Amino acid sequence: MTMFDAQETSSERPAVCPVHAQPDHPKVKPARVGVLVANLGTPDDTGYWSMRRYLNEFLSDKRVVDISNWIWQPLLQLVILTKRPFSSGAAYKSIWNEEDNESPLLTITKKQTAAIRAKMVAEYGDDVRVDFCMRYGNPSTKSKVQEMVDAGCTKILFFPLYPHYAGATSATANDQFFRALIAQKQQPIARIVEPYFEDTAYIDALAKSIEAAYAKADKKPDVLVCSYHGMPIRYLMEGDRYHCECQKTTRLLKERLGWADTEIRTTFQSVFGREEWLKPYTVEEVARMASEEGIKNIAICAPAFSADCIETLEEINEEIKESFEEAGGEHFTYIPCLNDDPAHINALSGIINRNLRGWLR
Repeated sequence: MTMFDAQETSSERPAVCPVHAQPDHPKVKPARVGVLVANLGTPDDTGYWSMRRYLNEFLSDKRVVDISNWIWQPLLQLVILTKRPFSSGAAYKSIWNEEDNESPLLTITKKQTAAIRAKMVAEYGDDVRVDFCMRYGNPSTKSKVQEMVDAGCTKILFFPLYPHYAGATSATANDQFFRALIAQKQQPIARIVEPYFEDTAYIDALAKSIEAAYAKADKKPDVLVCSYHGMPIRYLMEGDRYHCECQKTTRLLKERLGWADTEIRTTFQSVFGREEWLKPYTVEEVARMASEEGIKNIAICAPAFSADCIETLEEINEEIKESFEEAGGEHFTYIPCLNDDPAHINALSGIINRNLRGWLR
């Protein structure tokens, strides 16, 4: 058992027969409230079959790719999944946490969960159980919901760690949570935490991380690029509010920093397929800034990601950086995600506390 596991199991309370129940009544655990935070997911390792399983689960999600199965699945199974596991595995290898043999996203999510748990225990004692799950890969949402029910959680607060709503992130995480509830004979009461893209503490935590990075920089960046994960423009036209929420985060961040419009920009990364996605594309925009505007010194952050992962550590800090430098850029500063920074943990814990109102003391 790891230290992380021990923190969760050390406070388990024994099951007892309910008061006034017959002697043969099944024993039940004392009622608790569960807080289940969720992130995107991670392969178990960088090998071909592990990557293939992970990518198959991810790319078979209709919230991610909403093409008809009779068109998409043959292409996915016979073409994409025969090649992409190799390239994706190589990308993961370049950032893999070799010491713990896990992806950085898993490492960081564990730290975030432990920090949030410490705050919840200080506030509510043993009445709250805090854990995490992944939408794709392990630990699965279904397994963690089952563990919470087994531990006596009669209420569960589900918290997708995405500041901005998107069908391919928040909604699919919620879908999986609801599927897990279907399997329960006695379903716990459930609440979903809404997106927190405009939360004051979240914006302040972002601003402080940027101020700290600028203070350490040898030369102050000319522009801060806020790079958000992309999605097809069609999704926006169909009602997905992700684009609007990203734009508002950038505006609130600019106002909190006291900057001019020229000092901060919004872009979108991780384009997939031939469909037109939200623009400007980060990889193209940073190159254009260097070649056409003569901007040689930029910083880039990723406000839509609660933890550093393949899209930030490999795509931004390698692919996008290379695009900028090849176009003439000279100074590229990547500002890490908020991860388990105390200001971020305080923001997340505050959001959790607000959503627990009425459930606890």
